[in-house]
Amino acid sequence: MASVDSSAPTDTDEIPGDDFLLDPLESFGGRSGPLLLIVADGVGVAPDIDSNAVYRAHTPTLDALADSELYTELAAHGPAVGLPSDDDMGNSEVGHNALGAGRIFAQGAKLVNRAIADGSLFEADAWKTAIERATSGGTLHFLGLHSDGNVHSHNDHLYAMLRRAAEEGVRSVAVHILHDGRDVPARSALTYIDSTEAVLAEINDGYEGAAYRIASGGGRMKITMDRYEADWEMVERGYRCHTYGEGRPSASATEAVETMYGETDAGDQYLDWFVVVDDHGSPVGTMADGDAVILYNFRGDRAIEISRAYEEDDFTPFDRHPAGGGERPDLFFAGMLEYDGDTHVPKHYLVPPPSINRTMGQFLCAAGVRSFAISETQKFGHVTYFWNGNRSGYVDRELETYIEIPSDNVEFNKTPGMKLREITDETIKLLRSGHYRWGRVNFPNGDMVGHTGDLDATIEAMEVQDECVARLIKVIDELDGILIYTADHGNADIMYTEKDGVRSPKTSHTLSPVPFAIHDPDYDGEYVMDPVEGAGLSHVAATVFNLLGYKPPPDYNPSLIRFV
Repeated sequence: MASVDSSAPTDTDEIPGDDFLLDPLESFGGRSGPLLLIVADGVGVAPDIDSNAVYRAHTPTLDALADSELYTELAAHGPAVGLPSDDDMGNSEVGHNALGAGRIFAQGAKLVNRAIADGSLFEADAWKTAIERATSGGTLHFLGLHSDGNVHSHNDHLYAMLRRAAEEGVRSVAVHILHDGRDVPARSALTYIDSTEAVLAEINDGYEGAAYRIASGGGRMKITMDRYEADWEMVERGYRCHTYGEGRPSASATEAVETMYGETDAGDQYLDWFVVVDDHGSPVGTMADGDAVILYNFRGDRAIEISRAYEEDDFTPFDRHPAGGGERPDLFFAGMLEYDGDTHVPKHYLVPPPSINRTMGQFLCAAGVRSFAISETQKFGHVTYFWNGNRSGYVDRELETYIEIPSDNVEFNKTPGMKLREITDETIKLLRSGHYRWGRVNFPNGDMVGHTGDLDATIEAMEVQDECVARLIKVIDELDGILIYTADHGNADIMYTEKDGVRSPKTSHTLSPVPFAIHDPDYDGEYVMDPVEGAGLSHVAATVFNLLGYKPPPDYNPSLIRFV
């Protein structure tokens, strides 16, 4: 059942003033009906080959949009979305930031890279407090996604902090790893464990008395990294594993993974949780009074819940006390970034987040434009929190409606349509209500089903999406509105790689461009598609302003259309 989001307190509203007023276009006042923007999460544009679920699916509606004259393709990775290089895959967080901000801001990995390079990370109060605890008899714990996928984390950041901690006198460190297999190859955990064990051995050999070790771990879709409160039990499993050493005992992380590889065909992200134990069967890295914990993920969505579990005094989603009774340990917790700037989660962090201001929502609210944002739980925060520049509140709740469709708690390839039909039903109601001039909707299944590596399920996901886009186009036609179809990054467009005749599922995002199409039933040549060279997601906002009849703010990246 759909619900209007009321979780954001009134004092987070940021009703903008006169400096956010937009100038109207002289030659185009927009259509009489609403403008609807669909963000098809994870739908990239790649060669038409068998590994491309977007190509393989029967999608006559999407094909027609791609064949129209009002179609182009946009960059959705690397510098185009604020990431360090063209080798960096885009992701939903930075994609929606760019869509909502209309400009490019330095993002997670880039911010952390700078802070490590210039040393500011190690001057942060949070780092100093963690080091003080760890050099006063405590253990320093590092927790995070264990890969170089550069979407939620990067092991280079972990290694830099491990080496610096050793230089500053920390002698006891426990690393709690979350297997990836999603932003990197599906079964690559052992490669990353080998690299980390080498760094730990280097430190242990180089510093007298050093005890740096991997202490616990598990697949990212099994423990710790839930988002949008979809599965608190997943967070609880991770909390108890990392904190109290509750999990499958193994002599090493390598042994744990090798054993599970022999028992299941599942990729790393779905591996069960484990703890490393000593010769007596005791966990080697539980958390105790006086310890410090650093969550080294830089992306916010899957870091917020575990951060709350470690730092909130009045936390209620699950019982954090040890199984045998007693009090939870007195820990100092810090995140790599501040993951939610409005609720200030976490309270302590190493690198300040990007300051994203002057978002399109602020301008449109200042113009009195009524809008809605809708998706299911898995991507609800993307069309609200990330879209609004990492702010969890409304811009102006008098003008905006946010609707969340609860996601099913199942593996997404089991229900490839996810909640698209329900999202579409609710969107049609909103459009036909006549209350809204524009709306944004996220269709999550190209990404979430694509992440499973299941080609057939992802093909089905795209076909359900095509069905839903067709329904929305029909309503837009009835209302004399405009529909825009785009995506935030690639995923479903490359579902496997092949080497020496052996196919390997590709569960990660891609470097592909994404589609951008305008469906305007009243189009009479008033404008043409005219993107600047290298145009990316940040150019969509100015285009939306144009199609609503406004000039974009002068500091926004230029529109993808030109009026003739």
